[in-house]
Amino acid sequence: MSGTGAHAAGHFDVDDAGTLDPGQCQYETWWGRSGVEPVVGLHVGPACRVGPVELGLNFDRLSVQGVHSVTGGPQIKWTFAGTAADAPFSAAVSMGAVADLRRGGRMGGQLVVPLTWRPTGSLQFHANLGADWALGTGARTPRGGLAVEWALNDAVSLIAERNRAGGVWTSRVGGRFSLTPLISVDISASRTGLPGGRGVRGVVIGLNHEFTWK
Repeated sequence: MSGTGAHAAGHFDVDDAGTLDPGQCQYETWWGRSGVEPVVGLHVGPACRVGPVELGLNFDRLSVQGVHSVTGGPQIKWTFAGTAADAPFSAAVSMGAVADLRRGGRMGGQLVVPLTWRPTGSLQFHANLGADWALGTGARTPRGGLAVEWALNDAVSLIAERNRAGGVWTSRVGGRFSLTPLISVDISASRTGLPGGRGVRGVVIGLNHEFTWK
């Protein structure tokens, strides 16, 4: 997402305000594990820049004690402010739909406004505000979060975030490690607070690859 110099997306909960450059595509994939049971998730998300917007597809497989669910759906993202590479402030809107692909195609969705502020070349702040619509019931819950990203050098960035979704808060810290200018690996650890003061810890490992499609 070099168009705005914002990079926090990947598997992190707080999205950045960047989109891919014209003619570019990418895929994001990650594996995560949380809780004692445990809950294991796998995500695959290809996307391409088409005109002024980024179009993507998201597919997720969640396994809990041998029970599996598979969801998927399209996503569109448009950076409407701060599209220059050196813009200190960027803003976007992201909308997505999701269907339960194993249980009758029950529908849900998400709307998020990501904002990115870059006070220096190595420091960025990201903020999200939006809502989720639950699969099947359509029940709406607010979503929002803040993240800070610090680039130690061209190859390593540290990211910390605090995000609320589905009525619970998640804190996450991790890093992004660039293997090449277009391939990076994400690693993070998280803690999600549950009712009653309980906390669930998790870890995620992700791979991001950007490439030219024309």
